[in-house]
Amino acid sequence: VLDLIMDRGQTASDTLTHTQTAQMALSMMRSSTAVSRSATFGRRVASVQNGSRVVMKAGNWLPGSTAPAWLADDLPGNYGFDPLELGKEKDSLMRFREAELIHCRWAMLGVAGCLAVEVLGYGNWYDAPQWALTGGKATWFGIEVPFDVATLAGVEVVGFAISEGLRNDNEDAAKRLYPGGAFDPLGFAKDSKSFETYKLKEVKNGRLAMVAFLGFVSQHAATGKGPVAALTEHLSSPWTANFATNGVSVPGI
Repeated sequence: VLDLIMDRGQTASDTLTHTQTAQMALSMMRSSTAVSRSATFGRRVASVQNGSRVVMKAGNWLPGSTAPAWLADDLPGNYGFDPLELGKEKDSLMRFREAELIHCRWAMLGVAGCLAVEVLGYGNWYDAPQWALTGGKATWFGIEVPFDVATLAGVEVVGFAISEGLRNDNEDAAKRLYPGGAFDPLGFAKDSKSFETYKLKEVKNGRLAMVAFLGFVSQHAATGKGPVAALTEHLSSPWTANFATNGVSVPGI
């Protein structure tokens, strides 16, 4: 009888030990999963422990479509859009990247200038250069500029020739796009992780600025007004001042 009791006690003890072990293993798995989810959910994958940087693609312009193989995932603002295969050749892709980025930067400056001159009460962007056609004097925020058209054009041509010559002489493709140094006085490029984010923001805002300026041109052609004046009029009477009522944008109305 004593032997039977001891055998049953040992069996119960083994069963309890196995049960506790299984519960501990399950608890550890749940804890590990919870920690993993809390550490990665909603965050951008930026790096791994071996020092390699993982760059995620910006997205896909046409959901379900296959992105072109020649557009690398780490290209800033790459949404797989190249239906005409313009960037299939490596040299062409690099040239198009340069052209887009430079146009983006000029467009952002131009749109900011178009809005600023009108907000501050110095006319609108369309009337600003009329002095060159009428024989007047150029002004900068109300201050007369003591140079004629020929002088200003000469300074611009020389300035562009020097800057573009220096840029194109640089064999480092990355430096031609992001020279840094004096062109990064606030040190935005010092942190590599933040730098990638700024690259994406720059190209996104630049593309938006190019579309915005196209809108400014189309809007003035249709209404003869600057963006601020047109927006003010639309906000004061949305149903009577919009693209469908200007008499040009929608034919027949």
